[in-house]
Amino acid sequence: MHKNTYTLHYISFSILHTLFYSIEKKKYSILHINKKMVQIRAKQVRAKVKNLKKIIKKYKKSHPQKERDYKEYEKKFSKRLKKAVTNLENLIKESVRKVGILRRQGNKTSVSLEKRIKILLTKELSEKGNRKMANLLGLFSKMGGTDISYKTVERFYSDDEIKMVLMNLFILCLKKRNVLEIDCCGDATGYALTITKHYSSYIKKLKDKGKIQKQNCKKRSFVYKFAIMDLETKMYVCYGSSLKSEKQAFNKAIQMLENIDVKLKTIRLDRYYSCPVYVNLFKGTFVYIIPKKNAELGNGLKWNDTLKAFVVDTMKYLEEYFKRNNSESGFASDKKMFGWKVSQKREDRIDTALFARAVWHNILLLYA
Repeated sequence: MHKNTYTLHYISFSILHTLFYSIEKKKYSILHINKKMVQIRAKQVRAKVKNLKKIIKKYKKSHPQKERDYKEYEKKFSKRLKKAVTNLENLIKESVRKVGILRRQGNKTSVSLEKRIKILLTKELSEKGNRKMANLLGLFSKMGGTDISYKTVERFYSDDEIKMVLMNLFILCLKKRNVLEIDCCGDATGYALTITKHYSSYIKKLKDKGKIQKQNCKKRSFVYKFAIMDLETKMYVCYGSSLKSEKQAFNKAIQMLENIDVKLKTIRLDRYYSCPVYVNLFKGTFVYIIPKKNAELGNGLKWNDTLKAFVVDTMKYLEEYFKRNNSESGFASDKKMFGWKVSQKREDRIDTALFARAVWHNILLLYA
């Protein structure tokens, strides 16, 4: 009796941890056998990475991609969109109810918060610019009694109340689908920005009296967006954007995640994040990455365990890792619905526009 008890205590926590996930979750192979840890070396990791193209080729043969039935997809999407539009007003009311702001004098608006959020969400969904949306409000005014200028529509993107309602809507969707402890994937994408300069100002600045080609009057750039997606519901659980870098967008998404009551069990990230600093960042979460060619051991137990899982059962590891493709599918679906461009110019308004699209993404998946 005492001997058996001693034997159980002798087994390390890491062994029990591995056995738990192997038997209960059926996601990880057993890395500890008879109380002996599987030992790997850095050269084994590098050898696997060097041979990865052949391994992936073999993996793809045994895991062929399923062809999407686009007719059925469009049919289901149409139903989800109709349900989302039908229930949007109730979702907005529930989200607005939780917002309370003490306004300063001179910061009043004749448009109610509910109408403001409806206008902004409708604008993003219909892919209309500020001027076009303002013109269409003549039609909408018959239903809601709204008559405002395009500048007012533009200012909605800087409205703190609207930003709070968007956050409430985002969290509300997650709660309604019971998104609490999740397996997820994270990835980044980019949206085009077209900033048109005033022709006469451009001429004056360059002190050029000649004609300038139309394309020289435009400056094209991109905004980075990073989002973490729940694999089961395909909803976004956090999001961040940046005009500077993907890293900054990632950092903003992680800050948002810290303020949302969602726990990550596993996450899949692309090679940009194949560094110990990113793997060790997700405490209590198993991180799937593809190691780089010069991967080293000795950067903490979490990093070593990741490389170990990659080496010991590479095919099983790749099955989990390639679930990251759901992020790419989600971004492709968003861009098909909202377009590849963002019409706003100011950074805070660009962020609001992208966040509104992320909210729509989750609202549509409420009725999947």
